[in-house]
Amino acid sequence: MSENGAITVEIKNNIGTIEFHHPKGNSLPSDLLRELANKITEVGNNANAHVIVLRSKGDGAFCGGASFDELVAIDNADEGKRFFMGFALVLNAMRNCPKLIIVRVQGKAVGGAVGVAAAGDYTIAHESSSVKLSELALGIGPFVVGPAVQRKIGSSAFSTLSIDASNWYSAEWAREKGLYAKVLNTQEELDRSVDELAHNLANSSPTAMKELKTVLWKSTDHWDSQLEQRAEISGKLVLSDYTKNFIAEFKNK
Repeated sequence: MSENGAITVEIKNNIGTIEFHHPKGNSLPSDLLRELANKITEVGNNANAHVIVLRSKGDGAFCGGASFDELVAIDNADEGKRFFMGFALVLNAMRNCPKLIIVRVQGKAVGGAVGVAAAGDYTIAHESSSVKLSELALGIGPFVVGPAVQRKIGSSAFSTLSIDASNWYSAEWAREKGLYAKVLNTQEELDRSVDELAHNLANSSPTAMKELKTVLWKSTDHWDSQLEQRAEISGKLVLSDYTKNFIAEFKNK
């Protein structure tokens, strides 16, 4: 497995499975995020895939969010914006995808990963899949993923996650707030639930599901420009001494 991570795609029985992996907690560097966005778009346009399952590899963390190594290396606003546009591209690819997307969350989700879970049309999680929006603690803020998370769990719960940026919230809390549709006790139950739903949708009407997707994502057409503006804000904030010092201290722990 590459030290830079990898993304694999399989289309079988009308189910398109997209899996990402990175050796550092399934974190997502910029290049991997862009590849992921492209794969979501490609599979979404493939007539052989009636539904998409988005997952990460292994039974550990679902996704550690953005790459700290990349984050600390940013030295100008343009680089900062490009970095944060990675998650913006993934979220917009999920939103614009004409296929319903099931997200399988087998472990902890932090930062941008919470946005990916929120952008799923149906997200199923393991009981260990606690969530944290850590951006404010870094001196930034969950600006790019904010619209996706707020759309799914509402303003009050989004405020809770955004402000209490140092603490984890349980998978059951996330289910109660609507981020997760289901929370399962074992990895076997998680996989069974994902497989059953994917199978059912793979045998449903692609036209009907496309129309449902349009209804579910009503009033989000402004996201292309909004998420780019949010990426620009984050790209400037990441240059602060506060953020640089925080990441340096975190990496030295």
